[in-house]
Amino acid sequence: MTIESLSVRDPQVPNFNPPHQVPLVAASSFIFDSIEEGMDIFDGKKKGHIYGRFGNPTIDAAANKIAELEGFGLKEKPGGLFCSSGMAAIATVFLGLCEPGETVLTQADLYGGTTSLLEQLHKRGIHTETCDLRDKRAIKAAIKRNDRIRMIYVETPSNPTLRVTDLKLLAKIAHKNKALLVADNTFATPFMQRPLAFGADVVVHSTTKFINGHGTGIAGAIVCRDAELMAEKLVPVYRLYGGSGNPWDAWLVLNGLKTLPLRMERHSANALAVAKYLRKHPKVTQVNYPGLKDHPDRKTIKEQMSLHGGMLSFELKGGTKKGMRFMNRIKFCTLTPTLGDVDTLVLHPATMSHRGVDPAVRAAHGISDGLIRLNVGIERVEDIIADLKQAIG
Repeated sequence: MTIESLSVRDPQVPNFNPPHQVPLVAASSFIFDSIEEGMDIFDGKKKGHIYGRFGNPTIDAAANKIAELEGFGLKEKPGGLFCSSGMAAIATVFLGLCEPGETVLTQADLYGGTTSLLEQLHKRGIHTETCDLRDKRAIKAAIKRNDRIRMIYVETPSNPTLRVTDLKLLAKIAHKNKALLVADNTFATPFMQRPLAFGADVVVHSTTKFINGHGTGIAGAIVCRDAELMAEKLVPVYRLYGGSGNPWDAWLVLNGLKTLPLRMERHSANALAVAKYLRKHPKVTQVNYPGLKDHPDRKTIKEQMSLHGGMLSFELKGGTKKGMRFMNRIKFCTLTPTLGDVDTLVLHPATMSHRGVDPAVRAAHGISDGLIRLNVGIERVEDIIADLKQAIG
């Protein structure tokens, strides 16, 4: 071999004792020892990696870890897929599990991106119907009117109203009517709530948020109870529509997961303290937080959530004008259109996350123009409250 060729060729990776941390594998494709081995891996007869869009060791490690967490305590072992974003995860589920002419039954107080995606899918024959998923009669009436409902899609706690829906009830109704229950567990994370344990078939995450926890990457995940359903319906869409994640974001997620329990405990403790402070403030008219004893969904919260999380929303007297004044006055907190980071973040849903949702729909479901959403961070809670106090004025 010439020195020119030697410089081009990759060296053999040493295969001694394993590294302490999951390695970041930055490779777009993988080597076969023989054409026969390649054929077996392509056919699924032998385990192995083919091409980065189909998965790689770092990506698979992240997917499997999230699936293990969501399946904690279950007899069956759910499967996981690591996606390029939370929206990629959600889109893969809708496209993989719904056929043209079928309907998704969901709630109106969803993340704005999910609502916009469902509007796009409506143009392609996948329809949407909404009702209050906490209302048993409303759900049954919707299913009675429409025998093409094949999925109930729930976000609990919801964004940004923090309503909490009974997953066990939804699963029972869905399965009785030959539908699937899909739950967005982004706000709660598997540390605080595990929808599969209450009968959900599929769980989706924007891992960009609390699972990563540090605002360093964009990614998502799907966890499916039924391995056969995942292989037949979700994996083909995942691979062919280009929704797969990348090794760097998977590596960041794996590192973020190590501190998830500690972070969620601190997020929850701080958020409760902030919620109690805001509820007593004379200029605050409404506080939405699952940890408050007078939350309308208290019974469900107690049964299915171990902690209450770092998300809350509140409304100031004076509506949009006072809300915008508040956001322009914050100094310690940060105005940014995301959540789940370790620091305290402020968002105005009507002009940011839910900007694309019809104002009448927003108003009907508690997303008023004056509503402010807080991701309460893990800083000293006294510093958070001090900034809120001076910003409210």
